[in-house]
Amino acid sequence: MPTRINLALQGGGAHGAFAWGVLDRLLEGEEIELAGISGTSAGALNGAAVAAGLARGDGPAGRRAARANLDHVWMQIGQFSDNRLVRWMASMAPIPRGMQRLVEMVSPMAWLEGFTRVFSPYDSGPFYTNPLGAIIREMPHPLGPGRQAGPQLFVTATNVRTGRVRIFSGDEVTPEAVMASGCLPTLFRAVQIDDPATGRSEAYWDGGYSGNPAMYPLFVPALPADIVIVTINPMEREGIPKSPVEIQDRINEISFNSSLLRELRAIQFMKRLNREGRLSGRGMKEPLIHMISDDALMTSLGTRTKVMPSPGLLARMKEAGRAAAEAFLAGDAANVGLRDSVDLPRLYG
Repeated sequence: MPTRINLALQGGGAHGAFAWGVLDRLLEGEEIELAGISGTSAGALNGAAVAAGLARGDGPAGRRAARANLDHVWMQIGQFSDNRLVRWMASMAPIPRGMQRLVEMVSPMAWLEGFTRVFSPYDSGPFYTNPLGAIIREMPHPLGPGRQAGPQLFVTATNVRTGRVRIFSGDEVTPEAVMASGCLPTLFRAVQIDDPATGRSEAYWDGGYSGNPAMYPLFVPALPADIVIVTINPMEREGIPKSPVEIQDRINEISFNSSLLRELRAIQFMKRLNREGRLSGRGMKEPLIHMISDDALMTSLGTRTKVMPSPGLLARMKEAGRAAAEAFLAGDAANVGLRDSVDLPRLYG
């Protein structure tokens, strides 16, 4: 019998290809059954690709369909970046610090940052398009209503008007919902989606601002207690950021990890109440937390590479993800159903 788990997939732009590798390895064998997936931004894109594929069945056919969807998504994303000069410079690691600063200033990413400070996505008029829409709709096995098989899927976006998190689930998980979850407001126009709770059309931005990823949807009784978090943004980074790029990179990492750390703190609080017997009779289960990550790789990369999805970077991320998933299956997977695999107080303390 396969081991049932939930996945919580963090967002992080092109670095989300790390989760592509993790998922590719987990879907390769029959050791793991994905019961629930909560994803944000790139995590939502990965989750939608997997859920749509597994809707074809829980057996080998569904797994092959899910892997085909993931391959399609990331190969299409890889076509966004085809600047050979930038790839050549990036391959010359380690770059001397002085040269690195020069590369940062003249790179397309530096130009893009300056451009987005002056122009908004709304300045493009009728020529605007969100490329994620076509990628999602053209998956070999697309999302569809009334999905019965496969994992429960939860997608996180941020309501622009209220600043609150919205979790899309079931038939609400449309291509528009996935686009909303990955809508960086400096690059894309807010995605408009009807909200049945308010009876109005609401605008949404990237879910990373409010939940990266949101884990509380995975607490429902029908899902297993085990949540495996696939992290993209490193929790810790040694040294003090000093250059403008290093400072901005660390600000980005801290802000996009803050909601995850809040949820982990709440989970630890729930565990303490449970140990004290203060949750007895309330029908609440205690989540068991595991993690798949490669902080050494992520800390070696700057945040700017998140929006520079070169094929070489994506291939490197995928292989690292597969290796991390292999290590999880050989090690921490033995803890599933029994105990946490991470020291929660140390993680958020």
